[in-house]
Amino acid sequence: MKATETMDIAEKETLLAEAENFIRTYGREWGEPQADTERRWVEVQREIEATGTYTHTCAELEHGARMAWRHANRCIGRLFWKGLHVFDARGADSEADVFAALERHIEYATNGGEIRTAITIFKPARDGKAQVRIWNHQLLRYAGYASEEGVVGDPASAAFTQVCQRLGWRGEGTPFDLLPLVVQVREGEPRLSPLPEGLAREVPLAHPTCDLFHGFPVKWYAVPIISDMGLEIGGILYTAAPFNGWYMGTEIGARNLADDARYGLLPLVARNLGLDTGTNASLWKDRALVELNVAVLHSFRRDGVSIVDHHTAAQQFSTFRRNEEREGRETTGRWSWLIPPLSPATTDIFHSRFEDRELSPKYVYQQAPYL
Repeated sequence: MKATETMDIAEKETLLAEAENFIRTYGREWGEPQADTERRWVEVQREIEATGTYTHTCAELEHGARMAWRHANRCIGRLFWKGLHVFDARGADSEADVFAALERHIEYATNGGEIRTAITIFKPARDGKAQVRIWNHQLLRYAGYASEEGVVGDPASAAFTQVCQRLGWRGEGTPFDLLPLVVQVREGEPRLSPLPEGLAREVPLAHPTCDLFHGFPVKWYAVPIISDMGLEIGGILYTAAPFNGWYMGTEIGARNLADDARYGLLPLVARNLGLDTGTNASLWKDRALVELNVAVLHSFRRDGVSIVDHHTAAQQFSTFRRNEEREGRETTGRWSWLIPPLSPATTDIFHSRFEDRELSPKYVYQQAPYL
């Protein structure tokens, strides 16, 4: 019996259509001879007929991951999509292999502070089942400890922190404890591994002219490595494909540290600046937000860690749009995500409109395995 005889007819037709679209797009963008593209498409069809799936070549995997970044509707940093470094980790077959690949990714991406964009791609799903899952939202993330007085640390990590504790991890209980890595291979039990000492680069935050924190040891990690999203290329789903760019300052200063549902530092900063927090008309939130973002940008640059301000990022996105127009491609996007959370009306993006249409290859959201 052929493997495809166990597939739903609609599933098979969908896979064939998505595979063909990708193979032909790949061939066209790489400028390969039409005969080579046709030959490759015949190979893929035969493999799907025989096995119910197909295997991307290394070159297809690399270009597909880069295309997914190019298509990422919520990302302002797409100008650099062609430079994404791809680690092919499809051979990783054990928890130890996966942990080693993740540590390699963190070290490569950090690069002493000169951040390099990268993605590590593990085995694709098979028969609808994940072969590898990373339970962390980001490879680097601070814990959130629930207490009667509230959460110590990052409230966004509270549920996952409890998962790590059930698996045997014990943090120091500070507001900035880095969580361990948690992975699952096939249907096995999740395994955790604490980050090796010194692997994660962190940046202590300070304002260039003001004492914003009055002894509260605020810091942030250098590299944002999203690790719970899937990567779909030509109908094949890779359920573990952690990827990173570098930070835009407002991600830290106007969201992670400022949001009420996260660290909520604006009242602290405002008090330390001597601002009148008794009335909204004093614009204390706005003034505190600006100075908090100044501290983030100043600290990363002081320590030689790559970061971009939101005005420069918006200009880079405009260049990306022009590049795409020259290639005859429409720039899709989700406006509410593309506008920066600080002074958005000062950027061209605020005055633009985009079609929020999904293109493939793409990064896809997945439900956390522990929920």
